[in-house]
Amino acid sequence: MPSTHSVKIGLVQLASKTPADAPCSQHRQTMIEAHLPYVEQATQQGVNILCFQEIFTGPYFPPSQDPKWYDLAERIPEGETVQQFQALAKQYGMVMLLPLYEEEMAGLYYNTVAVIDADGTYLGKYRKNHLPQVAGFWEKFFFRPGNLGYPVFKTKFGTIGVYICYDRHFPEGARALGLAGAEIVFNPSATVAGLSESLWQKEQVGHAIANGYFVAAINRVGTEAPWNIGQFYGTSYIVNPYGDVIAKAPREGDFMLVADVDMQQVREARNLWQFYRDRRPETYQPLIQP
Repeated sequence: MPSTHSVKIGLVQLASKTPADAPCSQHRQTMIEAHLPYVEQATQQGVNILCFQEIFTGPYFPPSQDPKWYDLAERIPEGETVQQFQALAKQYGMVMLLPLYEEEMAGLYYNTVAVIDADGTYLGKYRKNHLPQVAGFWEKFFFRPGNLGYPVFKTKFGTIGVYICYDRHFPEGARALGLAGAEIVFNPSATVAGLSESLWQKEQVGHAIANGYFVAAINRVGTEAPWNIGQFYGTSYIVNPYGDVIAKAPREGDFMLVADVDMQQVREARNLWQFYRDRRPETYQPLIQP
């Protein structure tokens, strides 16, 4: 049953803080330290659910195809970052989504988001299912495609789902999250100016409308040397189930976007449009053919 209360969402977009040639341990430490003031700020503003950007403990390194970056990966939930933020989530009574480079075992890595409930409980993780393999985005060099499906997580403040960056181009997973009961879908990303910027403003609005849930989209800011694949254009935003963008961050600069979302709108939008009632899954067999 959809929730009916108001939830305050926080999204953090930050530029990379450390030169690319720094050791991975320095990247992790520096980026975590850069995020901690935003956790404090989120607490002061009464944020209930806080989400960071894709692989928030480092730069967006897939342009490099450098094995050095394997050292940025860590275990989930056993790793230090998850443990640290579990304590913060419990301290502040805040749900937290941590996009991390995950090591399942030596040589086996995923692009992952760990989900922590407001009492510090680790609820589970989502592994990015769709991986780009195009110039500047050599993700299959670093990540294995996700193998956990499209889970949803029942948190203190509502049922949430996760999509990661390139996933947003595929409506099938977005629908699967809605069918599983997601009321808010978070999409932490690392996407640069160009063709994708136009899509950024449209695709996730479409997912919100088609599935009757909120979408919270997070992007990086700035450029990252030496790869210089383009400018990460920020503009993190939150869109409601009617397709209205209710809050949007600036295109440049570190920023935490905060907005209240009325969870009753999930029920209202679904009752109005009845897209779930009128689905015809028996006619969709071509969609699951390889």
